[in-house]
Amino acid sequence: MGRVSYLLIGTAAFDTLRVLAMDTTALTEEARARHHTSPTATAALGRSLTAALLLAQVLSKRPEDRVGVRIQASGTIGYIVTEGGRDGSARGYVKHPEADLPPRASDGKLDVGGLVGTDGEISVTRLLENLEPYTGSVPLVSGEIAEDVAMYLSKSEQLPSAVLLGVLVSASGVTQAGGLLIQTIPGVTDETLETLEANLRAMPQLTSIMRDQGLGGVVARALEGLEFIAQGETLPLEFKCRCSLERAINAMTFFSDREREEMALSGGQEVVCHWCNEHYIVTPDLLRAMNDSATVAN
Repeated sequence: MGRVSYLLIGTAAFDTLRVLAMDTTALTEEARARHHTSPTATAALGRSLTAALLLAQVLSKRPEDRVGVRIQASGTIGYIVTEGGRDGSARGYVKHPEADLPPRASDGKLDVGGLVGTDGEISVTRLLENLEPYTGSVPLVSGEIAEDVAMYLSKSEQLPSAVLLGVLVSASGVTQAGGLLIQTIPGVTDETLETLEANLRAMPQLTSIMRDQGLGGVVARALEGLEFIAQGETLPLEFKCRCSLERAINAMTFFSDREREEMALSGGQEVVCHWCNEHYIVTPDLLRAMNDSATVAN
């Protein structure tokens, strides 16, 4: 059995910090394989998928709720669109999956900020309690995504939080991916915040800790001296799309009988889901059956 992506939830510092930690390695690898993303685009997409899942836990309450994240700036990746559900499912894509940059000369890390760019914004869409959609947005801080998500939470949602995101890509694919979100709760003390800030400053790269000590090691390093208490069972996470052949067929209803017949004569119509890159073939028989149904209805 392969590696499973999962979410760990808990509190720390006598319930004055809310903690969400995610291992999204398997989920991000599936996204990479589906969209054939370059190493740097893989890191950008993986961070954004993790961010969407973290935001779904923080900003929504109903089990069926989903949160959408769109990041668009001046970089060559174009834009990133991801969606995370409170149930642990996520999907997403980038405009230019082949876009890439050399590693940063300063530290050898993937240049996600350069690929995304900074002249742009991060937008987050969710349902309010009255089921009305709400979209908030803030300008990008760095294009590295973690800092941008933290800024969004602080400025648009008034939820001060520390956010860490990371994706490690090797020649064989994604070897580590994950995230950590620590949200302050009213009553948190200055001493707790000072300890947390010192811990985060002293931490090595998130993916390095995951590789050597697992997700539990990430939590232990970030919350040293702050008494983390896990709550409930871990939640499995997966890359999961809602597309289907039925939806692909429904998309053909927007074409005329003549257009569907032309598709049938050419051997059928391929429909590609932009969210997950799944390919569906609407066969000539299905296309002509649609035309026959339309004729009977008329």
